[in-house]
Amino acid sequence: METVVCPMGGGATRLCTTLIQTFKSSGAPLPLPSSYLDPHQAALTNLDPDFCLKGSSVCPPDPVELLHQCEEALGDRPPRFVRSFVPLTDGNGNSATSSPIRVMQWNILAQALGVGMDNFAQCPLEALSWSHRKFLILEEILTYRPHILCMQEVDHFHDTFQPILAGLGYGSHFCPKPWSPCLDVEGNTGPDGCALFFDESRFELLDSVNIRLSAKMIPTNQVAVVMTLRCRSTGRCMCVAVTHLKARSGWEWLRSAQGSDLLWHLQSLVQTLVGGDSDVRIPLLICGDFNAVPDEEVYRRFAASPLGLDSAYKKLSQDGLTEPEYTTWKIRATGECCSTLDYIWYTRDTLKVDAVLDMPSEEQIGPNRLPSFHYPSDHLSLVCDFSFRE
Repeated sequence: METVVCPMGGGATRLCTTLIQTFKSSGAPLPLPSSYLDPHQAALTNLDPDFCLKGSSVCPPDPVELLHQCEEALGDRPPRFVRSFVPLTDGNGNSATSSPIRVMQWNILAQALGVGMDNFAQCPLEALSWSHRKFLILEEILTYRPHILCMQEVDHFHDTFQPILAGLGYGSHFCPKPWSPCLDVEGNTGPDGCALFFDESRFELLDSVNIRLSAKMIPTNQVAVVMTLRCRSTGRCMCVAVTHLKARSGWEWLRSAQGSDLLWHLQSLVQTLVGGDSDVRIPLLICGDFNAVPDEEVYRRFAASPLGLDSAYKKLSQDGLTEPEYTTWKIRATGECCSTLDYIWYTRDTLKVDAVLDMPSEEQIGPNRLPSFHYPSDHLSLVCDFSFRE
């Protein structure tokens, strides 16, 4: 049996070593799900030619060069939002670590839904064109360079995001909705779903599963992706989940049931990983568009979960207990909607929030709200820096 030496001791590292030894005991490589694509296969996919190097079928391997390419393609568009990271200190006055884990959560707005179903009353049709939005989305990602990227409403995974980010060293996994509304839009590029990307220079993939969320034992149209990752620098394992719960008012009970189902799956996974070792604590991140304001039952279920979860963006408030005023702001034909629906949940006994990206002001967003020529989605990205607690 091959022995893997982890630089840190403790239950979590011993567990990680056991997991890797189990996978490798037969001499076979770690098992990867069918929808996981090797970065070295990026050139073999149907990459959008707008991102290819001249005379080539691959995109620039340098993120700075690719970011510059996006900025050039966007030309004289309105300036992007100026957002700053707010550094945080723990109770002992200690600030950020030298090598934090950057996490981005973002509902990027499915292209088919944006042009076909969402009825953004104040957004020019030209601002919703994929030829414009794709550069804005990649610009946002490349500006913050997350180690873990969780996205919802992804309907250009195979031709855009997977090959481009694979070329930059990201592994990924995509789970489409079973009955995506994108398929009802003429000219669609396939179903939308959840995608989870991770920086392969920072993490090793141990396992990945798709979950079709249920409500009272009945399968629903909402999904989640859950990965178990090993941090290469510390040897510690962590679990990351991305999800997108049912939208619309009147479906609060369904969101609560879906959230309970996801929590059950995560609790089962954590129990399986730790076995009978009560001293082991598995760091856990859950990112998603919950389509739920903070006073909904599903939010309360996550806040009260025995997993010990907290919401990272509460750290922006003065009391540390209040969510932002909004994570989405849009004007549809039915009226204006300004709500907090998106969250990054983390296990507070194993992870520490080092910094949080602030939210753009109402003035920055503008009177026509989102999306717009300077921002590609009706949801704002959430970005946090985390570190492992000792």
